[in-house]
Amino acid sequence: MTATRTEESFALLQEVTALAGWSHAGAEPIRLAENDLWRLQNDTVVRIARAGQQMAAAREVTVARWLADNDVPAVRPLPMEQPVCVRERAATFWELLPPHVHGTEADLAPLLRRLHSLPKPHFRIGRLQPFVRIAERLAASESLHGDDRQRLLTRLGELQQEWDDLPAGRPECVIHGDAWGGNCAVTAEGARLMDFERTSVGPPEWDLTSTAVAYDTFGKLTADQYKTYCDLYGYDVRSWAGYPTLRGIRELRLVTFAFQIADHDANALRQAQYRVQCVRGLRGPRPWQWEAVGG
Repeated sequence: MTATRTEESFALLQEVTALAGWSHAGAEPIRLAENDLWRLQNDTVVRIARAGQQMAAAREVTVARWLADNDVPAVRPLPMEQPVCVRERAATFWELLPPHVHGTEADLAPLLRRLHSLPKPHFRIGRLQPFVRIAERLAASESLHGDDRQRLLTRLGELQQEWDDLPAGRPECVIHGDAWGGNCAVTAEGARLMDFERTSVGPPEWDLTSTAVAYDTFGKLTADQYKTYCDLYGYDVRSWAGYPTLRGIRELRLVTFAFQIADHDANALRQAQYRVQCVRGLRGPRPWQWEAVGG
């Protein structure tokens, strides 16, 4: 019998906790997606990365410790040697957050402003790679049919050229890399950043585009909500000539992510097909009503 996704992840967790000297008894999955998150009985969160991500996992821990040193509210890694690696999968260990909810754009904007104001760290943090895994997702998808794959590859090439020719913008800085409400947790003590998988040096506009896209591509925010976000940060990225390029990259990333999930999820397949029709201009102008896919 083929093991389920949860069973496969739990088997990895058993090996990881054994190496750390902890018990896996009573462990509960928090989310099993691109990364697997488990809660242990000792109130530790174990984050198991995709295969081959050992260096990225180690960098996440280093970034989180650097944020702590600079008094930026964020999730904190445990004070131990990490990551722990099992079968080419890197696991990191984090403090469990108290009860919390996803942040709003009003919670996120001050955190981003604070992060973007920090001096660049002395350790190697890497540069933003906005196209990471897009081509691989397109090549691997079994759900792309007709000329959709070629159209998306053509769009990828166009955006890569536009990225190389971006107009001047705000000074580069350390950016979160995936700055949306799901990566901002609000507890009784306030808002904190989380998930530093894509934290790097790059244009701050990249972080701001996530919320701009939620407003003008997906219609998830009202005009007043978006204005509050811009006022709290102090800038509206849509006023920058390079914004359409960053918006296009964000949209393409979300299309290919849906197709990555669609190979084993019928609901995601319907959403992936709708998304590709949108970016191909077959579903009218923005805003489009895209639904969430995956865990």
